[in-house]
Amino acid sequence: MDVALQLKRSTESRVRSRELSAQLQAAALDGDEVRIVQLLADLLRLRWLTRGQRVALQLRALQNLVGALRAAASNDEATGLCNRRAFVQSASRALDLAVRDGRAHYLIYFHLGHLQVVSDTMCPTSRLVLVREMGNFLRDLYPDHGVYEIVGRLGASEFAALTPNALHAARESIQLRLRRPAGGGELPMVRLDIGVAHFDPLRPVAIEELLASARRTALHAPARITRVASSALRTPQTGMTHC
Repeated sequence: MDVALQLKRSTESRVRSRELSAQLQAAALDGDEVRIVQLLADLLRLRWLTRGQRVALQLRALQNLVGALRAAASNDEATGLCNRRAFVQSASRALDLAVRDGRAHYLIYFHLGHLQVVSDTMCPTSRLVLVREMGNFLRDLYPDHGVYEIVGRLGASEFAALTPNALHAARESIQLRLRRPAGGGELPMVRLDIGVAHFDPLRPVAIEELLASARRTALHAPARITRVASSALRTPQTGMTHC
């Protein structure tokens, strides 16, 4: 067979395999089992592949599938943050390391209130918008999430963050970075309860106990009626928007 033709067919197969792998990952995230089976069959029917190339392609497709399923199992669909299970697992590991290193941590609990009122008075979609905006707000509030900080959505209206940074855990600092109540605005007013629990590495407790302590603090602390918007996150010193 002509060398140029072989190269052309090989390139076409690689391009097609990448397309099918991407579609397979998307089908896995959607949980579309019929589509997954069809795409795997299409991958195996690619022409001009040697036995070794076919096996390598199968392995790559399965790795992509496992990665997509793992992401779907650990991420909250609405916000993209850790779901409760992933947050508890990651936070538990972080606290184990904190004990080993003797480093204090802080768990901040957020409860977004008035969601049902927003849904009833405006529309069900507005509730989802608020939840997503809360996720964006927390990403901006904890810029080291995924590295030194862990942020997650625990339930329909519950969020939490674990951080070693005392400044990021201060209620006053968080409230300064919230949009102050004002007339107008594209987002409705909501009630935001904030509770903070301190993790002492010399007297360690489990993540669930720490979370319960933060919840109790939130119940007794004054709530904030505010608009939650990531676009409103500004440093008090300069007034510059965080990137």
